[in-house]
Amino acid sequence: MKDFLWWRDGVIYQIYPRSFSDSNHDGIGDLEGIRQRLDYLDDLGVDAIWLSPIYPSPDVDFGYDVSDYLSIDPKFGSMRDFGLLLKDAHRHGIHIILDLVLNHTSDQHPWFKESRESLDNPYRDYYIWHEPKPGRNPPNNWQSIFGGSGWELDHHTSQYYYHMFYKEQPDLNWRNHKVHRALLDVFRFWLDQGVDGFRLDVFNVFFKDSKLRNNPTKLFGLRPYERQEHIFDCDQPEMMHLLQEIRQILDAYPESYAVGETFLANPEKAGSYCGKNILHATFNFEFLRNSWNPKRFLNNVIQWEHVLRGKCWPNYVLNNHDTVRTSTRFGEGEDDQRLKVAAAMLLTMRGTPFLYYGEEIGMRNVRIKHSQIKDPIGKRYWPFYKGRDGCRAPMQWEAIPNAGFSTVEPWLPVHSDYIQRNVTNQYRDPHSILNFYKKLLALRKRHPVLVRGIFEPIQQKSKHVLVYERKYKNQRALIALNFSDSKIKIILVQSRKNKWRLLLSNQRKKLEILSADSFNLEGNEALILLNAF
Repeated sequence: MKDFLWWRDGVIYQIYPRSFSDSNHDGIGDLEGIRQRLDYLDDLGVDAIWLSPIYPSPDVDFGYDVSDYLSIDPKFGSMRDFGLLLKDAHRHGIHIILDLVLNHTSDQHPWFKESRESLDNPYRDYYIWHEPKPGRNPPNNWQSIFGGSGWELDHHTSQYYYHMFYKEQPDLNWRNHKVHRALLDVFRFWLDQGVDGFRLDVFNVFFKDSKLRNNPTKLFGLRPYERQEHIFDCDQPEMMHLLQEIRQILDAYPESYAVGETFLANPEKAGSYCGKNILHATFNFEFLRNSWNPKRFLNNVIQWEHVLRGKCWPNYVLNNHDTVRTSTRFGEGEDDQRLKVAAAMLLTMRGTPFLYYGEEIGMRNVRIKHSQIKDPIGKRYWPFYKGRDGCRAPMQWEAIPNAGFSTVEPWLPVHSDYIQRNVTNQYRDPHSILNFYKKLLALRKRHPVLVRGIFEPIQQKSKHVLVYERKYKNQRALIALNFSDSKIKIILVQSRKNKWRLLLSNQRKKLEILSADSFNLEGNEALILLNAF
């Protein structure tokens, strides 16, 4: 593809830096560890890496509570280390995406330390402060998504400040022009360093209602937060103008990119925030919520395509740092065949695929004892919810102590299956899920139809299969995915009768056509065919 655009046509790989590779033997992953693994990422075939936050942080929310937007947390390295990573990544043709957490800071950020000093401090209005209601009650009914009221009483000044997340993560006041300018300068600072793009954390909650009106309540919901309609603490109209400002900044740096994490998202809401002069893309998380059901995945794709209507490029994701891994949700013991079907689906959709570190080797969620929990919401809601530590365990590189992640005990335990399930072992096994991912990624680079082609579903009688075509210029690709253990006959309509060439299958080496318009799909088979016309 002569006009290849990395964020549209490539594959983006998310790294949770604490857990990827530890170069300085302190049990925590770091930037130099990532740099030392660039050959692996290049060989895998990804085009960009998205780094979860690497800024200084007291780690109440493990990096999502930032105390300085313009430097690197010493536990990950230095600005020099980041510069070396950036330079070497670009040498490998790998772009760098940073996570920007601009809704809130840490309560250890210098702005907030100043802000809480006095009512007339110059930084007071950098955050959302308000007088108590009678009886020292909170200013309104807004809740924290992590539990309890969203308002915390500061006894030093006898006012409340608002926090959508933990009380140690006070929300910034984007209506303050100084805050507004300072945070836009964060984009410019990192773009000037050579960063290629950004993932915007919960961007659609940057603004809150200026009158701090109560959210309407509803009857149903497990937690108080879920028993509200989030009308006044989310999705305020000022957001659109801000996105236009952000896009103007990005457009001044060729091929720069921003993808937004739409908070409390549905496809319609996510789609409303991307397009010309606003964000390049927003995440659609419907795949993350699905059971192992091809009809649900197809409906998600059709809905997403309909919502976007060509105004911006789709994306798809099956795993990230906040969810149970696909391998744990869908895997059957140590068998990876289902995961190969999922990989083929993700990497042959029309849209940018996002992979999560370890997904390519089928890493499972690690089981965490109560005494090992690091994630505060896991501690708060145990045993009903065990937190997000399970999907953040160290990367499994080799069958040596600590899985080759570190020479010392890691910050989270390594999964007990690392002796068998690791990168080194899977490189040697031609049938491993790692090598299947490598083949899929290589196919995308060789065949533009798998990247640019329009998406057309092909209806089948069986409810256990997902079959679709991709069409681009003079190429057609047929993807057939069997979500069951049983062999299923695939029927093609008249317009699709043709001789197909086998590109990839996890169950066969050659395609046996039963007739001009049908063929059998093996159990748990991912089949990719190519036809020129």
